[in-house]
Order: sequence, then structure tokens, then C-alpha cells
Amino acid sequence: MNFSRVDEALQEAVRSRVFPGAVLRVSHRGDLVYEKAVGSRNLELPEAPVAVETVFDLASLTKPLATTIAILMLVRDRRLDLDERVARYLPHFGVFGKSGVTIRHLLNHSSGLAAHRPYFREASGLGRLNFIGSREARAWVYEQVQRERPEAAPGKQVIYSDLGFLALGQLVENASAMSLDQFCHRRIFGPARLEALGYIDLTMVRAGRVEPVSDRIAATSACAWRGQTLCGEVEDENAWLMAGVAGHAGLFGTAEDVDRLASVIEAAGRGQGDLLPRELVREMWTIDDTVPGSTRTLGWDTPAARNSAAGGRMSPHTVGHLGFTGTSLWLDLEQRVHIVLLSNRVHPSRDNNRIREWRPRIHDLVMEALG
Repeated sequence: MNFSRVDEALQEAVRSRVFPGAVLRVSHRGDLVYEKAVGSRNLELPEAPVAVETVFDLASLTKPLATTIAILMLVRDRRLDLDERVARYLPHFGVFGKSGVTIRHLLNHSSGLAAHRPYFREASGLGRLNFIGSREARAWVYEQVQRERPEAAPGKQVIYSDLGFLALGQLVENASAMSLDQFCHRRIFGPARLEALGYIDLTMVRAGRVEPVSDRIAATSACAWRGQTLCGEVEDENAWLMAGVAGHAGLFGTAEDVDRLASVIEAAGRGQGDLLPRELVREMWTIDDTVPGSTRTLGWDTPAARNSAAGGRMSPHTVGHLGFTGTSLWLDLEQRVHIVLLSNRVHPSRDNNRIREWRPRIHDLVMEALG
């Protein structure tokens, strides 16, 4: 295997300011075959090179790696049912035309809920002292989601929705009687011994009970609203409103631990381990063909027919996900290839979208190197 062109592409991406820094990790049939760290984790520091141990804000990788797995564990335990109406578990959810929405609809983004709402802006205007990051704020966000009016009927079209995953996070908490981060740590990350993967609960940070190791964390955007460059504090504002713990965003981790969790999930799909039953993993990674034009599975995505972020060299049996901060994970289940690309492309500005053209290029070069 010759990864020299991959090396060159990563260095060129840094020089071209696609991202300040990144870690690319590739596994093939369970073996690590490539791992490279390039660039800077924080441009405001004179010397802050990215290392393979650098922790990144994973953004929407939270959806497949935390919330989806948590939901399916509760389905396995018969605490939840994929095809049951959400309103059975969240009685106030069924208003304004959402009574027919099921957990499956939320997972495959066919619930009809909007993509996003800037709840954080409305919350900042409420004038409540110490509201941001409080339990009251968390309950308030969940209330707003339950009062949403859908933009489409359930099961009719895909609208990639953060709101749906906010609701899924609440379902996990209600069904397990644990906070989302506690459930994920105790049931998913802890048993897999993933010490560098998890949420950063900002209430714990502010209370001095947890101290993020800032010299290991990649910075994200210079946030005018929060008055600082973010480092160890979740990029997503709605997740920040909820103290950094939400169903759609909030997870932090290293490329190694993302890859290791992917291996645990993939092994479960082969009937190995006790994370989830094989049949449930296979169902998780199957596109719902009743939703017109969907590439979505339960909590995951698959490569689009044209201009896919996964590139053009992976097999049809590929699943993955992207994260807003410049993160991605793709698993070619046929060739047993994992590609984890973690970057801080939003540092110092979210306006930099050049990763869209570079990500598939890097993926194609990796697959070419693997032969």
C-alpha cells in the first residue's frame, strides 16, 4: 500500500486552508493501515500541532455514534419500539400534525420536522438569569421541539433534521431514567473502553468538577455570540444551550476512538459482541425504500449517486455520516474499510466550505492506495 498521494493531499489541504488541521485514520479488515495528523489545532497559539491524539468536536457524528446506538439498545431491551408513535412516549409531541410520527421516522429523517431552529436566540432573549445550560433550558428546548409544526407528512420525504434527534435524545433520557451523556458513557463508551470519546457537560466544567484538557482539543469557530474562540465547548449553539449534551450534537473524540467504536458496531453486525443484535444492526444500515429518494438508514447515511462526500470508489454497501465542524466517518462494509477524517474546518470561521470538494478527493485517494 502506498499512501504517498494521501500524504500530499492532506498537506496541500492545509496549505490551501481547507482546514487548519486534521487527522485521517484508515482501517482495513480490522487492522490500522494509515494514520496521519497534519496542521494546527489552534491558530491562536504559536505552536499547536495536531496529533493523532487530538480531540475534535464531532458535531453530527453524535447522531449515529451516540443517539442512534442508544435508541437501538433501548429497542433491544424493549423499552422502545421503532414503529411506535413518538407521542406514546412523549405525550405532548403529538400536537400540530405530528401524531403519526414514529421513532423510525425520526431516525431516518422522514418525520417532516424542520432541519433546524435557532432556539438559542430565542432563549437568550428570555432574560432568565443563568438560564443557558441549566436544567430549565434543557426542558425548554424539549418543549419547543414537541410544539413544532412539521413541514411534511411523516414518511413522505427526507428533511435532515436536528430537531428529530433532539427528540430522540429526550426519548433516551425518559426511557432510561439517565441523562443522555450518562447513558452513552455507561452503556456504550465505557464498556468499549473508549476513554477519549464522550460529551463535555458544561455544567460539570463550570462547577469545576471536570476540566477539559485544552491542549488536546482542536479549536473551532471564533463565536461572536459567545465572545470567544471555542475550544472544548460544543460548536452547535442549541447543544450549548443544553450544556453541551444533546441528541444531535455534543460528542467529542479522537479518530482512534471513533474508529474503534465503528469496529464494535460493525462486529455486532457480524454477530460478535453484545452491543446490539446482528439483525438490529443490519436493519440500522438498510435504506428505507418506502421514503422517496432517500439515502438515509436509521441514523446513518449512504453515498449519494452523484457527487457523494464518500467519493466514487467505495462499494454500494457503504454507510457513514458527516459533521458540520469538518468531521466524517465512512464504513465500506463490503471491503471492510473504515475512513475517519476529523478536522477543524470551522476554525476560525464557519464560512470555509472547501472541505466539500476535498473530502471525496481524499477518500478516493485512500481507496486507490488500498487497491
